[in-house]
Amino acid sequence: MAKVLGSGDYKFEIVEGWGKLPDGWLYGEVAGIAVDSKDNVYVFNRGKHPMIVFDREGKFLRSWGEGLFVRAHGAHIGPDDSIYCTDDGDHTVRKLTLEGKVLMTIGVPGEATPYVSGKPFNRCTHTALSPSQEIYVSDGYGNARVHKYSPDGKLLQSWGEPGTKPGQFNIVHNIVADADGWVYVADRENHRVQIFDGKGKYETQWNNIHRPCGLCMPYKKQPVCYIGELGPAGKVNENMPHIGPRLSVVTHKGELLSRVGDFEGPGTPSKFIAPHGVALDGQGSVYVGEVARTHMKNSGHPQPEDRDPHCLTKLRKVA
Repeated sequence: MAKVLGSGDYKFEIVEGWGKLPDGWLYGEVAGIAVDSKDNVYVFNRGKHPMIVFDREGKFLRSWGEGLFVRAHGAHIGPDDSIYCTDDGDHTVRKLTLEGKVLMTIGVPGEATPYVSGKPFNRCTHTALSPSQEIYVSDGYGNARVHKYSPDGKLLQSWGEPGTKPGQFNIVHNIVADADGWVYVADRENHRVQIFDGKGKYETQWNNIHRPCGLCMPYKKQPVCYIGELGPAGKVNENMPHIGPRLSVVTHKGELLSRVGDFEGPGTPSKFIAPHGVALDGQGSVYVGEVARTHMKNSGHPQPEDRDPHCLTKLRKVA
């Protein structure tokens, strides 16, 4: 019998062996995940086949994006089933069909703006859509900024700067929006999620989160949010318990509902290493992609030569 993880109304079991790749293929690192209206799952990864598509049961359907992307980071599917792929190595956001045809590119491919200049983009990280299909981009590793674009890619406004005060950021790592128009930003190294209105006005923040990395929420009013949290970044606390890595489920006010991971030893399926991408299907199953799903040696530092290809986990919701 599968082990049940989580608590309350958010209990899950791991679907072992989900997402079998063709012979000889590897994921590399799974940076982003998105689910379309048919519950097909799009795995945006840093291997030779950047976008790998499975059906809900984990059957391989197709791949695309070979030669197009430099470094996969974020994936988001809009209500019209177009997909937005954020490439932090290429400093671009591309809107594509679900078959991989490019419809729009925001940013100049291969050209970064000056570090923390506030100008788009310097290693942008993720994309979200407002209720009116305006495009929010978190930017990112080389900036401390959120940019808002019209649906056709015209820059409307930007907000944020480096720092720790409300409205400031220390690695803007992910972004989502809900049906009420609120914008949720993973301010990773400030250990919080900040919430803004659609014009960038700071409203509140969620604390008691450790290095929020992946964000996902159903597109509805007052949704719950699924947060992939990273573990310790320093050697001094690398074995500290109860601070991640893990998947947390919180209310729209940031109140904890359930938590998965951070309690079993290395090498077990529920022991996350770096939950970077999170997505949700129509049945309530959660998909978690990791960028450092490795076997561990010695003191626990990842060893690149031991990379584990199973860096994608499906958590089936238990009724």
